[in-house]
Amino acid sequence: MSKDDSSQNWDKLWTEYNKSLKTWLQTFESLQKASSEVQAKYNEVMARALSGSDQNTLNQFTENWQKTMSEAALNAFKQFGQNWQTLMSQSGMEQLRTYGEMLNKFAETWGRMYNMPK
Repeated sequence: MSKDDSSQNWDKLWTEYNKSLKTWLQTFESLQKASSEVQAKYNEVMARALSGSDQNTLNQFTENWQKTMSEAALNAFKQFGQNWQTLMSQSGMEQLRTYGEMLNKFAETWGRMYNMPK
């Protein structure tokens, strides 16, 4: 293998890595944006609920909120893991693929901890 071939392989690998990293960053930024939007709506709903609801309604809302957020968190971790695996299978980077598998295991453990359905 000549120096030029080695350099070209390195350039290709580096380009694939940067592409994967940019895709991950976009996914992460989307998750952050969605989290901010959910938090803003939650604050709005809670302010309205506190100003005109009885204690029973507030308790029911809180229980539903906790259940929904637990399910959403689990689904977000699963989706992120699936997206990560898809991304890594395209680039051929074994170490990053292993990381994606660890994320899936984390999502599964999270679900078992909070008794979430699959």
